[in-house]
Amino acid sequence: MAWFRKKDQPQEPGTEKRVKIPEGLWVKCNHCREIIYKKELERNGKVCPKCDYHFPIDCAERLALLVDDGSFTERDRGLAPLDPLAFRDTKKYQDRLKDTQERTGLRDAMVMGDARVDGMPVVLAVLQFGFMGGSMGSVVGEKLLRAVERAIDVNAPLIVVTSSGGARMQEGILSLMQMAKTSAAIGRLKARGLPYISLLTDPTYGGVTASFAMLGDLILAEPKALIGFAGPRVIEQTIKQKLPEGFQRAEFLLRHGMVDLIVERKRQREIIRRFIAWSASGSAAEPAAAGRTSG
Repeated sequence: MAWFRKKDQPQEPGTEKRVKIPEGLWVKCNHCREIIYKKELERNGKVCPKCDYHFPIDCAERLALLVDDGSFTERDRGLAPLDPLAFRDTKKYQDRLKDTQERTGLRDAMVMGDARVDGMPVVLAVLQFGFMGGSMGSVVGEKLLRAVERAIDVNAPLIVVTSSGGARMQEGILSLMQMAKTSAAIGRLKARGLPYISLLTDPTYGGVTASFAMLGDLILAEPKALIGFAGPRVIEQTIKQKLPEGFQRAEFLLRHGMVDLIVERKRQREIIRRFIAWSASGSAAEPAAAGRTSG
C-alpha cells in the first residue's frame, strides 16, 4: 500500500491524454478487413499476408514486376484527353484532369510501350487505377489501338494489364465508343495470329471488362480480384435475387470459365514468359498448367 499518493488534478476540457498513432503505418485489407503493418505489406509485394488479397500497385511497380529491367520504352506519352462535352459535375472535367495529371505525373490512365520479357520483345499496356479510377476515355481507347498496331508492326505479343472502374462518364458516348474500337483492334491482332495476354487486377469493371479485357488468348487474374460489368448491388436490384457468395471474385470467374488462370503476383512474369515462348514455338504442351488455381 502506498503511503503517499499524488492528488488527482481535475483536467480542463479538451486536455485529455490521447494515444498518438503515427499515420500511414497501418493498412486495412480490402478483402479480409484485417489491419496490416504497412512495411510488412510492402515486404510481401503488397499482398495481404492473411488472406492473399493483392493490393493495387502503380504502373512503375507493375513494369518492374513483369518485364526485364530497363527494357520498357514508353510510346505516345504526349496523348492527352480533351473536353468536347464541356462536362461538369461537382467540378469541371478540365480541372479534374489537370489535378489528376499533376498528382500522378501521367497524361491519362494508360501507359503503353515496348518491352522485353526474358529477352523476348512484347508490347505492354498498363491501366493506372489512380488516374480517375483507370477509366477508359478516348485516350485509353486510342492508346490501346496504337498498342495493337505496334504489336502488328514489330510482330510481337500484346500484354494488357487492367485496373479500371469502366468507361469515363465525363466523355459520355465518346468513351462508350472505345468499347467497339478496342474490340475491333483486338480482332485485327488475332487475325494476324499474334498472342494477346490480358491480366485482370482488382478492380476491373464496366466497359473495360465488356471489351478488350475479356478478349485475351490467355486471361489471367490476380487472387481475390473483383471483375465484372455492373456492381453486385446494381445486379441484385435488377434481377431481384441474392447473388452467390464471392460473386465477381476471380475465383468465382475461374470456376465458371471466365478466366483461364489465377496467378500470384510473384509468378506472373514466369507464366507470361512460358506462354509467349510456347506461342512462338507452336508447341502443343500446355504452357502454364503449374499456375492453375482451383476455385
